Amino acid sequence: MEVIISRYILNFQTKPSPSGIHYTGKEYTMLTNEYAKKVYAMAESRSTEQKEFLQALYEVLLSLEPVLEANPIYEKNAVLERMIEPDRQIIFKVVWMDDAGEIHVNRGYRVQFNGAIGPYKGGLRFHPSVNLSIMKFLGFEQILKNSLTGLPMGGAKGGSNFDPKGKSDMEIMRFCQAFMMELGKYIGPDTDVPAGDIGVGGREIGYMFGQYRKQRNKFTGVLTGKGVQFGGSFTRTEATGYGLCYFASEMLRCMKNESFAGKNIIVSGAGNVALYAAEKATQLGGKVIAMCDSNGYVYDPRGIDVAVMKQVKEVERARISVYADRVAGAQYHEGRKGIWTIPCDIALPCATQNELDADDAKALVKNGVMAVAEGANMPSTLEAIGVFQEAGILFAPAKAANAGGVAVSGLEMSQNSMRTNYTFEEVDVKLQSITTYIFHNGYEAAEKYGKPGNLVAGANIAGFLKVADAIVAQGLVF
Repeated sequence: MEVIISRYILNFQTKPSPSGIHYTGKEYTMLTNEYAKKVYAMAESRSTEQKEFLQALYEVLLSLEPVLEANPIYEKNAVLERMIEPDRQIIFKVVWMDDAGEIHVNRGYRVQFNGAIGPYKGGLRFHPSVNLSIMKFLGFEQILKNSLTGLPMGGAKGGSNFDPKGKSDMEIMRFCQAFMMELGKYIGPDTDVPAGDIGVGGREIGYMFGQYRKQRNKFTGVLTGKGVQFGGSFTRTEATGYGLCYFASEMLRCMKNESFAGKNIIVSGAGNVALYAAEKATQLGGKVIAMCDSNGYVYDPRGIDVAVMKQVKEVERARISVYADRVAGAQYHEGRKGIWTIPCDIALPCATQNELDADDAKALVKNGVMAVAEGANMPSTLEAIGVFQEAGILFAPAKAANAGGVAVSGLEMSQNSMRTNYTFEEVDVKLQSITTYIFHNGYEAAEKYGKPGNLVAGANIAGFLKVADAIVAQGLVF
């Protein structure tokens, strides 16, 4: 078969080739399993312009090839074909009015991807970049991420191209209420339980929960990330960032006999995940020397003052440059890409998808990075992952490393069902236990299928097996 390597592959601005080409950072490799190749070609023909979804799917298929070879029952039962096609894709308009009386129309999404092991579960993202491809990529990843936690949750994702930046509280409330007027028709505590994501925090969840309760006249655990006063869980705000560090800590301990203590750390982003990853990394003895937002990055050689950063980003919702104005010795630089050129021991990309490319990865490796753990969803390109793996850098993929958030969401669902609540300390202990379980589950799966030390493959394999076996067991349903 003739192979054409297009510009599309070389810089990955769109998608992999249907012939199965994948750039690892050093050489091009192909999907070799015929079943995997057939499924990817089918997905590409149906989702030609959905580059993020195809990128996520390709990475998973590469990992699953030894599983597919060893377990022909999955091909016989068309498990992959059933898993990569969402159960349903809901797209709707959201009409709302701003403070000046002007009417706006946004687009809302909910992709309920797979519910074989439990109610659909996944966040809502409010950001101008939101489109169907991103919703499908996130929903597909969520299937495996939720499976890895060991909790009974299916995979979903949703959101809107609404931009909350610069909006007043009243405008955000009106949008959230309008959004829930439509989304509320398709969710429920035993059907689909959304949570927050980029642009959707406690404020937005509160507005949506209030609207849902008003519509249904029921007090149910239909959303997670709620305030603790009305059914939320302690530690949910901190969970993704804390869980990322707990996972990375176990990875360092088990695979390198190392820890966060005394290490210089870069955390990209300045949202919820990044802030609490920085907080926990500092508590574990590390020194966070740089953080960024979409405008630029700050470098603080003495260590980021997390309390000041939280005041700037959480309370004031200001740009990250304000931190440098307030903290002596901190430096602000325009453009966030430069953050990866700073020498560090541990890198925690916590901003957005594909923020860290092959050149960034090479700079990190050159400057002595020993471990990379993903806090955002798919923040490293396939080429960047190849660079890290080729260099022998410890690499923790997002679906495993950032699963702490959805793990605590699952605990919130349990607390709502039981009409009880755990203390902060109880949830934190459970979070550490779950993230440790996730690490070892993936680590052992990689060993079993001939990919020792490859946590990307291990996470994909371990997450897939549980869902695949549930699909087969339940017949032609999912």
